[in-house]
Amino acid sequence: MGSLFRSEEMTLCQLFLQSEAAYACVSELGELGLVQFRDLNPDVNAFQRKFVNEVRRCDEMERKLRYLEKEIRRDGIPMLEIPGEVPEAPQPREMIDLEATFEKLENELREVNQNAEALKRNYLELTELKHILRKTQVFFDEHEGGANTTESMTRALISDDPNRHMGQVQLGFVAGVILRERIPAFERMLWRACRGNVFLRQAEIDTPLEDPSSSDQVYKSVFIIFFQGDQLKTRVKKICEGFRATLYPCPEAPADRREMAMGVMTRIEDLNTVLGQTQDHRHRVLVAAAKNIKNWFVKVRKIKAIYHTLNLFNLDVTQKCLIAECWVPALDLETIQLALRRGTERSGSSVPPILNRMETLEDPPTYNRTNKFTSAFQNLIYAYGVATYREVNPAPYTIITFPFLFAVMFGDLGHGAIMAAFGFWMCYKEKPLQAKKIDSEIWNIFFGGRYIVLLMGLFSMYTGLIYNDIFSKSLNVFGSSWRNNYNESTLFTTKALQLNPDSMDYLQHPYPFGIDPVWQLAEANKIIFMNAYKMKISIIIGVFHMLFGVCLSLWNHLYFKRRISVYVEFVPQILFLVLLFFYMVLLMFIKWTSYGPSPPDFDDVKTSGYCAPSILITFINMMLFKTDPNTRLECDDTIYAGQIGLQKFFVIAALMCVPVMLFGKPYYMMKEQKARASQGHQSIEATAENGTAGGAPVPASGNHDDDITEVFIHQAIHTIEYVLGSVSHTASYLRLWALSLAHAQLAEVAWNMLLRKGLQSPGYEGGIYLYVVFAGWAAISVSILVLMEGLSAFLHTLRLHWVEFQSKFYAGEGYLFQPFSFELILDSAGQAEE
Repeated sequence: MGSLFRSEEMTLCQLFLQSEAAYACVSELGELGLVQFRDLNPDVNAFQRKFVNEVRRCDEMERKLRYLEKEIRRDGIPMLEIPGEVPEAPQPREMIDLEATFEKLENELREVNQNAEALKRNYLELTELKHILRKTQVFFDEHEGGANTTESMTRALISDDPNRHMGQVQLGFVAGVILRERIPAFERMLWRACRGNVFLRQAEIDTPLEDPSSSDQVYKSVFIIFFQGDQLKTRVKKICEGFRATLYPCPEAPADRREMAMGVMTRIEDLNTVLGQTQDHRHRVLVAAAKNIKNWFVKVRKIKAIYHTLNLFNLDVTQKCLIAECWVPALDLETIQLALRRGTERSGSSVPPILNRMETLEDPPTYNRTNKFTSAFQNLIYAYGVATYREVNPAPYTIITFPFLFAVMFGDLGHGAIMAAFGFWMCYKEKPLQAKKIDSEIWNIFFGGRYIVLLMGLFSMYTGLIYNDIFSKSLNVFGSSWRNNYNESTLFTTKALQLNPDSMDYLQHPYPFGIDPVWQLAEANKIIFMNAYKMKISIIIGVFHMLFGVCLSLWNHLYFKRRISVYVEFVPQILFLVLLFFYMVLLMFIKWTSYGPSPPDFDDVKTSGYCAPSILITFINMMLFKTDPNTRLECDDTIYAGQIGLQKFFVIAALMCVPVMLFGKPYYMMKEQKARASQGHQSIEATAENGTAGGAPVPASGNHDDDITEVFIHQAIHTIEYVLGSVSHTASYLRLWALSLAHAQLAEVAWNMLLRKGLQSPGYEGGIYLYVVFAGWAAISVSILVLMEGLSAFLHTLRLHWVEFQSKFYAGEGYLFQPFSFELILDSAGQAEE
């Protein structure tokens, strides 16, 4: 119970472990997850610590496992999840077996991959050669004969000089493959570099080819280039080399090409067989590794975490004992002792570990025990700041106030039901959804706050019933307390009709629960009525919320024994808030109970709504010591007898609280320091008179004046913030009314502009139109009114808790307890992988 409302009591302990038992003991503490170790070697380089070699070995094993995991994922082989319990940290001697296993698997897999890559490269070359032989044969077959072809190409390549001999010349050619996207640039370069004295033919390879280095599918084209002379041949080959084109030998004679093609096909078939066997062997190796890789990762990470923790320890002079300092929860000392005893027994050591509590002036870490329900609300608090050690924890109160304030802004039975259904589904399917490990940041935020979403939806349904609002419509569950006494002709001829609450139109008893549904039909004053209602409710909720926050500060002062803070901070703060703003809330209740609906022509006109004063004007006049006589002669100037005098007393008393907050603590500290100084002076004189003084008296510390100045500045800031903040924070709660009004109006617009028109459409065409309109209305309701409006209300609720509520008592200047826990380490490693 104490940990829920206030952080756990922590203690600093010193731990002595025998070197042989240290590994096993730290392993047991990691499974327990209740110890935060301190670094006793802050000045020692990470590479100079005792267990740095073991950490490096773990890093190397982790690298090999990541390589195996990458290959397994590339082949699409499922990795088996860890069945049952997570394996324990292996003993140090098992590291050698794990290293040997990982080394063997890595070498075998690398050898298989290298062989497979070489085979694929050969297969690619043979496939490209096969396509070259086919495409060039098609090219040569397009002409009637080789002589005619040569002759035509000769005529294309000889000079245009008429005086030159026109005889036949012998042409050479090269053939190869090139990436398809490089063909245009390749052709332009050949034309420019060879001055048009080459003849290029190219044809696309229809099927993509696999690149053995990257396993990507690439598209290539076959080309053949005819040229004359060795100079052009050299130039063409250099261009091909520059464009990374692969050249292959291609015989000139058709018979030789056919013979080579047959040989290539035979070699391709043999390579396919060998490649299949290689892939099968690789698959078997990866399947065997996939069965255990999750377990291996857990074991290696646990070993690495243990040695990282051991590097935080100190060695004694004998090098046989490790000394550690750690923060532990005071309630779990016995549990930690048992874990250390288990570790000693596992290691076979005969020397028991020693755990001593230490006295320290250092601030301990803050530790709040949470479960899957309270952790989300606790994280909302931590987002503002980690609580100071043993400070009041706002989380248990936030569990109620957060969804309630959200619901005041989001109050709609229909939209709340959608949100509650989504939250309930996430809670009901909690384990299957967790097992899926969905890699989406937005989804993880929603899923982490599933219980917040569920409560916000349920509370919104409740406030929706209070507002009697479901998709901008009302529910007439108990029957309206208003009656229509107009005849039928009046109803059809008169546009604006009124119902008098002091006549037979009203049954003189309110609607049993929430707002009367008749207000849904009101057109002239519906918004006026709802605004007045919600505005006052917002102020009432805000004042009580702030008062509760100030009361929690009293709990802090009493716990930390800050007696002076109770008198000079809590008392003036609560008086200031009660005398001004709580009094304004009381005026609202007095107005609601003192004034009725009687019209001005009745005898009890002074208690009718006709004479009801404005609370805002009354409060402003109260602060200005101003009295405005009522312009209506038949009405009283005040709500109750003695109001003016009492209000003046409240304002003067509230203003008197300000100097108390401002000067109370500095004055008390000055008085206390003077008393201590006088006592110290008297003791020094007594010592001197007795002749026992060993030397000159030690002067008092010279920083007292600085301390007083610092306290005075702090109190001035705190007082100004509180006084001005009381006004601004009270006004800030009006966001409850503003967002509630905006949500209701948006829902009404969506209904009137879409669904209402669909429901009014007659005939079967109206059914189709309604189907389309309903889809649009549902999309707008979910996307805008539930998601966007819900996010807006969530952020405003967060602000009300962080600024208006927690600023009254919550300092948030602590640091979080971060225990050595295998569960946390494995979770963070899993999230990093995802």
